[in-house]
Amino acid sequence: MEKKPFVTREQLEEITKTYPTPFHIYDEKGFIQNAKNVNEAFSWNKGFKEYFAVKATPNPFIIKKLKEVGCGVDCSSYTELMIADKLGFKGNEIMYSSNETPAGEFKYCADLGGYINLDDITLIEQMEEECGIPETVCCRYNPGGVYEVCNGIMDNPGDAKYGMTPNQIVDAFNILKEKGVKHFGIHAFLASNTVTNEYYPMLARDIFKLAVDLKNECGVHIAFVNLSGGVGIPYRPDQEPNDIFAIGEGVRKVYEEILTPEGMDDVAIFTEMGRFMMGPYGALVTKAVHEKHIYKEYIGVDACAVNLMRPAMYEAYHHVTVMGKEDAPCNHMYDIVGSLCENNDKFAVDRRLPKIEMGDYIYIHDTGAHGFAMGYNYNGRLKSAELLLKEDGSVELIRRAETPEDYFATFDFCDIMK
Repeated sequence: MEKKPFVTREQLEEITKTYPTPFHIYDEKGFIQNAKNVNEAFSWNKGFKEYFAVKATPNPFIIKKLKEVGCGVDCSSYTELMIADKLGFKGNEIMYSSNETPAGEFKYCADLGGYINLDDITLIEQMEEECGIPETVCCRYNPGGVYEVCNGIMDNPGDAKYGMTPNQIVDAFNILKEKGVKHFGIHAFLASNTVTNEYYPMLARDIFKLAVDLKNECGVHIAFVNLSGGVGIPYRPDQEPNDIFAIGEGVRKVYEEILTPEGMDDVAIFTEMGRFMMGPYGALVTKAVHEKHIYKEYIGVDACAVNLMRPAMYEAYHHVTVMGKEDAPCNHMYDIVGSLCENNDKFAVDRRLPKIEMGDYIYIHDTGAHGFAMGYNYNGRLKSAELLLKEDGSVELIRRAETPEDYFATFDFCDIMK
């Protein structure tokens, strides 16, 4: 089974006349339609909003387009709040979910009118000192232990640094209520990159029950439940993709089973599905520049882990297509590697592919989220350009490639590099 690129070799040959490899390219038509599908799948909930996780793809051009189809933003740092501010997000279009929060960030969010999502009970004091007590506050929940779906372990919240324990979130709600908070939100992220339609409904069941308990025990109004991210994408070609309409319907059934009978049918549902929203609609395009024949067969490309960190960091699988050879037999085994002085700088290991010749375009799938965003500058390597494949087939530069001047910009206080 093969994944299909959203560009052709002929298109890449034309694009690279202007923009040399490597670069990340995004499919505007694909991610806009996907955002519309998410909104439609949860349209049964009158308060629904998708808060796109800025950390997944922090490009203002893309976030602006998601804003146009009704998405809000989930921010986790001062600079991400700056993106939201510059693009005109205000009030309940912003969710601020931070941890180990630096001073001043709560105030910035409050000045924009956004929701503050507290990761820890001790942050109540910090928030109050910076910006007072907002009328609406969200708290992040961590039940501990492992999280299972259909008897399969999906993730281990007990090992995660995020969120409050069950006892802490009760205490936090009581403290916040005493300080004047009128409306409460609950946020939970219990599993990452799940490729099953069952995760969100099961998460919703647990959090909706918690919402009922908190309402009754603390005597508070639950304004929203944020199911966060965790809805994944099929990185491997043999995986079945999630069906967002089935997921939305599953959450609706649980909502009507648990919240509606409690008179809580005004609770809004929020999501922040960065990976699901953008992951399949981005690709890293690189070029074969070197071949090496030692104990294994290596193909060196002009991209490296600076451009896509996930394989090096997590040993994550990303599918690879040799452009123009989609129908050729995969009768060669290669490691596809970058130029960093690290042996984990490998995009594919022991991957069966068609014969690769120097100059071939290598298309690395599913880099639309947590791809460019995780880039860094080890070995002095520079981050690539980002391009947008527009719905009319034209290509727009949405971030230029870094230059050595960018790399040395933080020495601008002196003349050592002049």
